[in-house]
Formats: sequence, structure tokens, C-alpha cells
Amino acid sequence: MSVKKIPLRQCIGCGEMKNKREMIRILKTAEGEIVLDATGRKNGRGAYLCPSMDCFLKAKKSRGLDRSFKMAVPAEVYERLEKEMGELGK
Repeated sequence: MSVKKIPLRQCIGCGEMKNKREMIRILKTAEGEIVLDATGRKNGRGAYLCPSMDCFLKAKKSRGLDRSFKMAVPAEVYERLEKEMGELGK
């Protein structure tokens, strides 16, 4: 029997490689909008983040989304994502 390969992704906050299903996907759509992708199946460029606020704050400080999406991400987007991450944690 063959062993099923588990897809791994790197967190843009802490840099750890983890199972794709354990992480939260942040998505840049074709229109340039940046949103949280709860399903992990929407079309667009994705960046992955651990489901902890610590990792989000590290990514915010190191501008991890800017590097992943190769563009300057406005501060309002980080604030909106922080609010959405807080709601997911409840």
C-alpha cells in the first residue's frame, strides 16, 4: 500500500512547516482583494498562517503578507484580518 502524502505549508509568521489543514489561508483574489479563506478552496494566491494571534502579530511585524503577495499590503487590511482572526479564535 502507498502512503498518502500530507501537504505541508509554511507559516508566514513563525516559519514552521505544518499540515495544510491545520492552518488558516489568507487569499489575494484576482481583483487584488485580500481576504481570509476559511474553506481553503477559493481561487487566488494563498499565504498560510498558524491559527494563533501570536503568529499573526509576527507576520504583521515582519510584513509577511507583503512578501507573499509581492505587493504593499495597507494597514487597514492587517487590522481587518486581525479582527477576523479574533472572531475565529472564539
